[in-house]
Amino acid sequence: MSSPSQSLELFFKFLSRSYATIETNFYKLPGSAVVARYVRSSHQNDPGRTLLEVILVIFAIRTLLQSRTRGDQSGKHFIQFDEKEIDDLVDEWSPEPLAQTLSPEEQADLASVPVIAGPTGPKPRLSSGKTVINLASYNFTGLAGNETIKASTIETLKKYGLGSCGPPGFYGMQDVHMRLEQDIADFLGTEAAIIYSQAFSTISSVIPAFCKRGDIIVADRGINFAIQKGLQISRCTVRWYDHNDMESLERVLDSVEKERRKRRGPLTRRFIVTEGIFDHDGQMSDLPKLVELKKKYKYRLILDESVSFGSVGRTGRGLTELYNVAASEVDMLVGSIATGLSSCGGFCAGSNVVVNHQRINGTAFVFSASMPALMTVAASEGINILRNTPSILSTLHENVRAVRAILDRVDCITIPSHPASAVIHLQVRWQTLQLPSSAPAPPAKLSNPLSAKSRDEPQFNIQLEEKLLQDIVEEALTQGVMVTRAKRLRGQELTEVRPSIRLALTAALSKKDCEKAANVIKAAFVKVVGKRR
Repeated sequence: MSSPSQSLELFFKFLSRSYATIETNFYKLPGSAVVARYVRSSHQNDPGRTLLEVILVIFAIRTLLQSRTRGDQSGKHFIQFDEKEIDDLVDEWSPEPLAQTLSPEEQADLASVPVIAGPTGPKPRLSSGKTVINLASYNFTGLAGNETIKASTIETLKKYGLGSCGPPGFYGMQDVHMRLEQDIADFLGTEAAIIYSQAFSTISSVIPAFCKRGDIIVADRGINFAIQKGLQISRCTVRWYDHNDMESLERVLDSVEKERRKRRGPLTRRFIVTEGIFDHDGQMSDLPKLVELKKKYKYRLILDESVSFGSVGRTGRGLTELYNVAASEVDMLVGSIATGLSSCGGFCAGSNVVVNHQRINGTAFVFSASMPALMTVAASEGINILRNTPSILSTLHENVRAVRAILDRVDCITIPSHPASAVIHLQVRWQTLQLPSSAPAPPAKLSNPLSAKSRDEPQFNIQLEEKLLQDIVEEALTQGVMVTRAKRLRGQELTEVRPSIRLALTAALSKKDCEKAANVIKAAFVKVVGKRR
């Protein structure tokens, strides 16, 4: 009997020494005291919880240690196919299509696009041989086809070749690029400017270069698709105000500050993002009021002047010139060289700090090849022409007034665009049709700043209106005037925009040509809409 007792005694002594050794080594580990206190308190208050946690730990260790690729190696549960059956299954299989098949309406839309044979300009010749008045292309100042610019670009092509073959920060920056940046900065009156090789990617790169997660952007609900993509990429907190409504903007700015104080949140970078002239409808922002609010609530202002640069102001400098506001009051002035100067690319003008930050953080600048040298020289020459020939803008503004004088009086046309905008949107006035009115009811409540959709969004029949407008476009083309429907990415944009015909006026046409084109458009509206009455 003494032998079993001695054996048990030795066994318990071994367990005691082992436990003491484990405990001593455990307490040498960093944080072990915290774990021990947690286990001791947990077991004392709820022993069942300790058992459950032990089971979970064992299950977790077992899961981590077991093979993740373990399968039935015997193959007894596999279905066996012979070679013929395999070939038949492969022949029957068809992959999912990458995109949906175009609808008949989409196919007809693509087929209806006119093709220009030769250079574009105020009166291009179509592939059908017909010469038309062009109110579809962005050629505000008539620089497309300018002989002085053409001669300069030919010499540049001979000297520099065709492409830059590299991004600006990697052997793609040439002296002509630096000259254009300085020309834009001097023209707008800013410290510096940076150029991008693609207009669409300019604003969608500028925004995420400065706005990060946790920052706040207050944006207009009517912003264009490029700005929308920039907001999505930035992943910052976005608050929305009603389209071109300064009272709504001030309410949202005030609510953001009240929310921060209520939550005792830290101060973050805050931005107001909007357009000078809105691409969707041609409305114009109240720049003095924007500057007033951004100073009052301590925000930075990002202004997209892709449409207004080269089209408003005495020499085409945009809203800052039109409203006599110093360019330094706008933190980031973004514009389109393609639209304003009939070249390609875009720019962002501002302080040296703003510009230099983009040289290492602007994705489209860092990863895209530089603009071709000849297009850069064309833009510089365009700036010189605008600076030295202010009569170009006077002619443009006179043409805008001439067209508006005719179209403003047409019963079946609604024009939401600002009277000074060279981009004029024409919408069907529903009251002239025997159809339900699409006019929105008076707003009962304020819009939710968390949503990009307005509370009182107007209702309209997209398919019906686009069909009517396309008929008007085709009718005008048969009469020698080329216009276009404003194209949208339906289903991809944050808000649905009402269909419209977009006119792009140019200084390259005479007042008489513009009046003739306006009368053709008027007659096309009356004819097509008259059939629906």
